[in-house]
Amino acid sequence: MTTAQPRQDLRQDHQDSRDRQVQDLAVEPTPLALLLLGRDADPRSERGVECPGDLPAPSDPDLVARARAAKERLGDKVFVLGHHYQRDEVIQFADVTGDSFKLARDAAARPGAEYIVFCGVHFMAESADILTSDEQKVILPDLAAGCSMADMATAEQVAECWDVLTDAGIADRVVPVSYMNSSADIKSFTGEHGGTICTSSNARRALTWAFEQGEKVLFLPDQHLGRNTAVRDLGMSLDDCVVYNPHKPNGGLSERQLRDAKMILWRGHCSVHGRFSLDSVRDVRARIPGVNVLVHPECKHEVVAAADYVGSTEYIIKALEEAPAGSKWAIGTELNLVQRLANRFAPEGKEIVFLDRTVCFCSTMNRIDLPHLVWTLESLADGKEVNRIQVDRKTSDFAQLALERMLALP
Repeated sequence: MTTAQPRQDLRQDHQDSRDRQVQDLAVEPTPLALLLLGRDADPRSERGVECPGDLPAPSDPDLVARARAAKERLGDKVFVLGHHYQRDEVIQFADVTGDSFKLARDAAARPGAEYIVFCGVHFMAESADILTSDEQKVILPDLAAGCSMADMATAEQVAECWDVLTDAGIADRVVPVSYMNSSADIKSFTGEHGGTICTSSNARRALTWAFEQGEKVLFLPDQHLGRNTAVRDLGMSLDDCVVYNPHKPNGGLSERQLRDAKMILWRGHCSVHGRFSLDSVRDVRARIPGVNVLVHPECKHEVVAAADYVGSTEYIIKALEEAPAGSKWAIGTELNLVQRLANRFAPEGKEIVFLDRTVCFCSTMNRIDLPHLVWTLESLADGKEVNRIQVDRKTSDFAQLALERMLALP
């Protein structure tokens, strides 16, 4: 392992490869995007989340061979999960790929695996720990791989919000529905207060169920998925929705607004999907006549309204699998996935481009890179447990209750 070279030099070969991939999709890297991708570093954003040990150098030509060797040494003791938004260099070592909930369930279905290495972000590893047995150990290759959306709702903030709803006299009529992209604490709050979890695939069913239990829904933490599902799928109006801002007194809402609303949306969003705009849709239609615009429901409401198709990550993949040869698609979701789909379907004559002109990787998801994965697998193979994610029993029990309610949805 080379240690004498400056860190920037060690990353150069790897970044040159990434830049070529970006150019293939006709997107332009911005300075901020390159910072988030790791070309530079901001120490203030990583306090308290450093991983112990020394990572292999990113330019190490033997990383792939080392990952394979360590995984072979571990054998059936390890089960590697790869989220759709992961880099190709990581995905190649995944035993299964999918969205966050599918992967957590896949982990639970492999009770013989001692180590579950989750190549995703923190809330996903928490969900896997909740659903797997006590004997299994969930490992996150980089503890800095968080989720900006999940971080927008803390347990303290949500407890304060519930107090506001109680003071307004409506808490007993409100059912919390929390998106899978939330911390274990928020899932636990949801379970304890009679609510359920949802994914982008079953949000409509979850909201339908919730309105059968109560008159109002507190939707956490993604306002866009909540709004799009309520308006687009359940026929509500935008006036039925209010946004609770945890950084303002009483969420920035009056008691009358809270009493009149059907959907109380948390002021949270996905930093990736939230950047797509109506201009992005108009621009791609002007550039590519006949293009089909397909976006994730975490996008803003005006983007979803202007799109031709809207659906979860699994829906997007299936739609492109079933698309006719020669069709043209602009996809509004994370760039690693779009890149992978573009390469996969190019031989079938399907033209797939990224909806926005600029880079839009999930910066925290991209923290799980090959050096972190190699370090993790080699450490486990050497008998050293690293970066284990554990959810305490009380939190886990209520969170599991909320997840079980989701699984029982009609």
